[in-house]
Amino acid sequence: MAKEHLLALDQGTSSSRAIVFHRSGRIVAQAQREFTQFFPQPGWVEHDPMEIWASQLAVAQEALGTSGLAPADIAGIGITNQRETTVLWNRRTGRPIHNAIVWQDRRTEPLCAQLRAQGLAEQVRASTGLVIDPYFSATKIRWLLDHVNGAHIAAAQGELAFGTVDSWLLWQLTQGHVHATDVSNAARSMLFDIRHQVWDHELLKLLHVPDSLLPQVFPSSHVFGETTLLGGSIPIAGIAGDQQAALFGQACFKPGLAKNTYGTGCFMLMHTGDRFAQSGHGLITTAAAQVNTLPQFALEGSVFIGGAVVQWLRDGLRAIQSSSEVQTLADSVPDSGGVVFVPAFTGLGAPYWKADARGAILGLTRGSTVAHIARAAVESIAFQSAALLQAMNRDAAGGQAAAAVSELRVDGGASVNDALMQFQADLLGLPVLRPKVVETTAWGAASLAGLATGVFGNLDELGTVWREDRRFEPTMLRDRAAELMRGWERAVAQTTAH
Repeated sequence: MAKEHLLALDQGTSSSRAIVFHRSGRIVAQAQREFTQFFPQPGWVEHDPMEIWASQLAVAQEALGTSGLAPADIAGIGITNQRETTVLWNRRTGRPIHNAIVWQDRRTEPLCAQLRAQGLAEQVRASTGLVIDPYFSATKIRWLLDHVNGAHIAAAQGELAFGTVDSWLLWQLTQGHVHATDVSNAARSMLFDIRHQVWDHELLKLLHVPDSLLPQVFPSSHVFGETTLLGGSIPIAGIAGDQQAALFGQACFKPGLAKNTYGTGCFMLMHTGDRFAQSGHGLITTAAAQVNTLPQFALEGSVFIGGAVVQWLRDGLRAIQSSSEVQTLADSVPDSGGVVFVPAFTGLGAPYWKADARGAILGLTRGSTVAHIARAAVESIAFQSAALLQAMNRDAAGGQAAAAVSELRVDGGASVNDALMQFQADLLGLPVLRPKVVETTAWGAASLAGLATGVFGNLDELGTVWREDRRFEPTMLRDRAAELMRGWERAVAQTTAH
């Protein structure tokens, strides 16, 4: 009998998860384990790569054990991962030379400012589709080479390997036999020419990054190798960065289809097909997950603080005791009472790209309460996402994208919040669709592995698995929505008015 099950390894910013899926998208078993966040200095965020690996292996073993399936029943493993997070390790020992520098980390802003001052922004954008920002891996690699004793020499001698978290897990799963990544993760390095799908040697030279560090790059649906660490041999047949995996898992295979993931941050991607299009409105161009060697692209906007604003209400302001309380508190008032919360705790991402922005709560009066602040905090997630979609549609109107977005597919933790999704639809003036399988990131990785191993014959067959669970139709008058967005943009301007 053909194998009908797939194992997704979903390595996120705060936890490692593993999910066993049936080919129908049904979850058979899952396991999750949190790991330590390190904050050595303000704006610095690190993870221990060995703890990431230990947690990911443990949940894979647990999920497989809970499923009652044997390794021989699993057609393939798909890996999806927090993107940009940077690991350097010794090829001989397999040990990292330093903690991983996480995507949220801002320590390399001085180097980014220097690169911008050298006039390199357009060169970087034309090749990689990205803006020069600490978010991406390139300057993180350079920081590690500059600050870890002996790293430059070891790298020059070919002793070190660089990888985003997918490459690190692949290396460990194959016990050091495979050093590779997929196009969607390579595209987040700020070192990869996404049109020609090769490492950009000009940029490598500019940043003093030896090419001996770099992994091989393959399509996202590809048999990268196999692991025997789960009790039998299983092919590793899919890899995609978490947001591209979610786009794929949402069956957004064609131009104009878009998804938004509501997690720690919010990440909106719109598929633009085989066309490399540069945004005129503050978005970045990135590689979409690929099932073959034909390049696929997407426009992307990243919100740095999405669901994390609720964590701040809990841990920083101590306004709530658990994250689940926030909507009850927000619903205790009919609206935000004119309060606008811009959670620019680590600067503002797309479409603003203001590294020096700082968080602000505006519009406070004597009548403002913690409930109004909670409501404004939840609404900030929708406002930031609406700004991204408006930028995408402006790009479509200007010819930089093939088609405008006509509906938004949603996933991630906060997508289960009905009130937030309704407010999102109201701001956008578009339907917001939540699928039955909300684990779209893990499902995207699993289905990429399923295509490579013959579980699915083609994209059309895979597309039939996507099912709508709930549709939120806009009910707000467009004039009112426009007025609210103008208020949001005025508040954003205040955060950077130094």
